[in-house]
Amino acid sequence: MKIFNIVMVIMFMYIIGNLIFVSKHKHLLIILLSLEFLVLSIFLFMLFIMNYMHMNMYMLMVFLVFAVCEGALGLSILVSMIRTHGNDYFQSSNLL
Repeated sequence: MKIFNIVMVIMFMYIIGNLIFVSKHKHLLIILLSLEFLVLSIFLFMLFIMNYMHMNMYMLMVFLVFAVCEGALGLSILVSMIRTHGNDYFQSSNLL
């Protein structure tokens, strides 16, 4: 029963992260934070499953490397957008 509760909490985290990602599309910073929340929930799920099955944790290290690279790329896009447009609104930038 404890395993089921942990899996349900992780799935709830993933669903909430997806809802925030879909609904809050005005600011780039909120989108990046919701993506990091999704990555955190996927990391917790992978950690729980790999620990439960007594597997190696090397895949988690690779996943964290990709997550850090994704976060750094998102922050560089955010800084670039703020320097050129003055804010992180998607309406103020002309994407065409």
